[in-house]
Amino acid sequence: MIIVMEKNVDPELIELVQSKLRECHFQVHLSQGVERTIIGAVGNRTQEDLDLFETIAGVERVVPIVQPFKLASKEFKEKTVIEVKGRKLGGGTLTVIAGPCAVEGMEKYLQVAKLVKAAGATMLRGGAFKPRTSPYSFQGMEVEGLKILAEASQHTGLPVVTEVMDPRHLEMVAEYADILQVGARNMQNYFLLRELGKIGKPVMLKRGPAATIEEWIMAAEYIISSGNPQVIMCERGIRSFESYTRNTLDLSAVPIIKHLTHLPVIVDPSHGTGKWRLVEPMALAAVGAGCDGLMIEVHQNPTEAWSDGPQSLTPEKFQALMNRLDQMSAALGIKLEGGEKADG
Repeated sequence: MIIVMEKNVDPELIELVQSKLRECHFQVHLSQGVERTIIGAVGNRTQEDLDLFETIAGVERVVPIVQPFKLASKEFKEKTVIEVKGRKLGGGTLTVIAGPCAVEGMEKYLQVAKLVKAAGATMLRGGAFKPRTSPYSFQGMEVEGLKILAEASQHTGLPVVTEVMDPRHLEMVAEYADILQVGARNMQNYFLLRELGKIGKPVMLKRGPAATIEEWIMAAEYIISSGNPQVIMCERGIRSFESYTRNTLDLSAVPIIKHLTHLPVIVDPSHGTGKWRLVEPMALAAVGAGCDGLMIEVHQNPTEAWSDGPQSLTPEKFQALMNRLDQMSAALGIKLEGGEKADG
């Protein structure tokens, strides 16, 4: 249930409510806004519980939550805005995250990082640990890749997003990355999700290839209930009977997540389609659907990419996409929160 406190309520009354909730064996989560405080209570509730807390001074109303996800629900909080190095996700602006699928070396990565920044990217992406279908495929540069990502972040001033696959690697990845990504294959790795709840950095949660909307949100609930409210949802396509595209990009997920939760949602049209020709139209469609950001794979020479070349844009095609996004954002009244574009 959600307990909404009155405007400008005395802090002692807030503490009293929390104390009584703990006495009733509820897990307590506090969300304090400018004027109002909302207290989330997770546990088995009864009608008596609702009646009890409505009688406490300072309580405006008690709202039961019928959804299985409590802390991610819209009832608990209106909107989450995540800020990383001055860049905002979920604040009404459009964020663009760009870079190659995998880090392939210092020189190549710094080059593409500067190119996507010049085009207006807000954040950098790149895989240091790569979960691959085949055990014989390139698995990533691992620690060396993390160091390259951190170096690129210093050079460009842009935050870095990279995937963490194993709870044993969590502290190491968090040392170098600004946003920790949970890949589609790990969406229901609950041990990893719980550990991410103990890390004070934003987590990007990709939708699993066969996950329902509810399963995806419940995975976010694991992270939030473990102590980390900074979750970004990422739609990257689901598995269907269609074989022409790599996945079926479910753009209906964007307004659904916005309706059910307070979490920002981004779209990955690169993995969602697997074909570079489809990235731009699906990226534009995702913006029309109301997403908070896009994740785009960019490589200097996709034919030589160590992974996912067929879905990667060249820097020139990425620049063309950014120009179209500028136009579309202006038409929709959305601010495109790009990086500092190069002069000229």
